[in-house]
Amino acid sequence: MLLIAGAFAALDRADPDCGTTFSWVTRAMGPWAGWIGGWAITMTGVLVLGSLAEVGVTFGLLALGLDGWTGSPLAVTGLSAALILLMAWVCVRGTELSARVQNALIVAQTVALGVFAVVALVRGIGGESPFGGLEPSWNWLDPFGAGGGALTGGLLLGVFAYWGWESAVNLTEETAGPRTAPGRAAVLSTVVLLLTYLGVATAVVSFAGTQWLAGNAGEEEAVFALLSTEALGGWDWVVLLAVATSAIASTQTTIIPASRTGLSMARRAALPRRFASISRHRTPDVSTWWVAVVAIAWYVGVGLLSENALYDSITGLSLLIALYYALTGLACAVYFRRRLLRGVREFLLLGVGPLVGAGLLGWLLVLSVRDLADVANSYTGQAWLGLGPPLVIGVGVLLTGVVLMLWWRQRDASFWAERPGTDSV
Repeated sequence: MLLIAGAFAALDRADPDCGTTFSWVTRAMGPWAGWIGGWAITMTGVLVLGSLAEVGVTFGLLALGLDGWTGSPLAVTGLSAALILLMAWVCVRGTELSARVQNALIVAQTVALGVFAVVALVRGIGGESPFGGLEPSWNWLDPFGAGGGALTGGLLLGVFAYWGWESAVNLTEETAGPRTAPGRAAVLSTVVLLLTYLGVATAVVSFAGTQWLAGNAGEEEAVFALLSTEALGGWDWVVLLAVATSAIASTQTTIIPASRTGLSMARRAALPRRFASISRHRTPDVSTWWVAVVAIAWYVGVGLLSENALYDSITGLSLLIALYYALTGLACAVYFRRRLLRGVREFLLLGVGPLVGAGLLGWLLVLSVRDLADVANSYTGQAWLGLGPPLVIGVGVLLTGVVLMLWWRQRDASFWAERPGTDSV
């Protein structure tokens, strides 16, 4: 992720564009690859919004003591849809309002998670955990300790967990200091996420122990709700609030890349022109509302099938996330290829680093396709077209994009007249 973040920062300095991967891949490798990259960004955001909103609603209700409401699918679904619409409205109202809301949510979740992590870690190390705490060990961070399908699944989950750090780059034209601030924010975000995830995960394992976690493997989405009372007693609402604000913040930030990518694609005729509409608040209103409406339709439709289908869709979308990140890393090396031999710094930061990041993600994609083809590695546990549901969903979304791309090219081929262009500075 850090290597790809470096590619984002370098490309953003050279070509500031809210379309990010779509724009850069188009300039480096042509319109076909660029369109698919833009489609992947847009659809990953659209198809995961409902799940993020549901987490925010569920934990928000728990934090308010309205536990009974969480057992009503109608109430949770309705409130989740309302939250998506509210976050879309915030995004349409303007970047400054969005930033203020995001800052408040970030502070709330970071402080709350910090309190939980410190208390849980201290109690776990001190032997005060009712589950039998564990002494933290550096061996916990060994990526080669398990191997096999578990390692691949963990890496794919990591891609999804870290996804979203580039949202600031999608706001390049709306940011003070657009040539440096968004790229710097993307790189720093990966570091902050790393520290947050490792700190909280270490605290959870230290406090809960592996036996308790294994015994509650079916409740992984509610692990904080289960642990918060034991760790913090009457202050358990702090952890519940942290999860709620984190999910609500993610709901908002997920709308931004999808809508800005739609704007960028539309203004270059890769999508219908109406998606490039700008509101009086100087935000892309049509693309933002379309993201919200399609997200709600997917969330409600798939939710009617089963909750497990929603979880499988998240796993499947991780394939698309890895795909467009890998495309960005490759595009960076291609775009700056004339500068790679000018010095060691350019060679490493603009060539080797992005290519290594893209290669690792490509390797992960191949392994993930192999593992996700197995029905046993899905939440649903039932074969779709003879394959695991996550793989069917991921490939299905990609193929749908190819069909739409070919259809739109027949309607308006002007975007496909573009030719790759590289930086010669």
